[in-house]
Amino acid sequence: MKKNLLLAAVSLVALSAAAPALAADLAARPYTKAPAMVAAIYDWSGFYIGINGGGGSSHSTWDLVGGGREGSHDATGGTVGGQIGYRWQSGQWVFGVEGQGNWADFSGDNVSALFATRNRSKIDSFGLITGQVGYAWNNVLVYVKGGAAVVGVKYDVFSTASGALLSSNDQTRWGGTVGAGLEYGFAPNWSVGVEYNHIFLSDKDVTFAGLAGTDRIKQDVDMGLVRLNYKFGGPVLGRY
Repeated sequence: MKKNLLLAAVSLVALSAAAPALAADLAARPYTKAPAMVAAIYDWSGFYIGINGGGGSSHSTWDLVGGGREGSHDATGGTVGGQIGYRWQSGQWVFGVEGQGNWADFSGDNVSALFATRNRSKIDSFGLITGQVGYAWNNVLVYVKGGAAVVGVKYDVFSTASGALLSSNDQTRWGGTVGAGLEYGFAPNWSVGVEYNHIFLSDKDVTFAGLAGTDRIKQDVDMGLVRLNYKFGGPVLGRY
């Protein structure tokens, strides 16, 4: 009987000694932090090409040099064209350069206050070479632009009595431009936007063959465009 009690006591002591090691073996694995969430951040950097379309209005004032004001009119119509450029992004700031060329049909006229004639102006093309500075909220970009402008314009003088064309003069006029736009990247390589531009044209002395005198014509242009661009290059990855 004493021998059995002694064996039971020894066994109990052995189990008590093994219990801490067993508990250590069964301890829970240490907690590891989940990896940070990764999200696509739109990158505006790279070359792009696109198309645009919209409408505009050109205000023209005709003054007979040394003879007084003949009058003024608005030449309105539509335009379509394309653009190509390059942008680079630093943080949320976006910088760029762009060239744009458009066909246009901005036309209007008025009756001269000095002669029995009707004066018409028509813009049939224009080009813009501009720099851009913008600020991006991921795939939304707001920017301003400015630079040089060249405009192809035709001036016509008609008889108010017969409607016959009396004389014409084609001009290529240089000036400056400023504008602003909002662009939205709806896919890694595609963006759509709206843009406003104002073109300043300096006064220009224009003579008409067969007619006496010279007209000093002052002209500027306002237009709104919808633009669609394709950018060569996709988004980069960043962490929240």
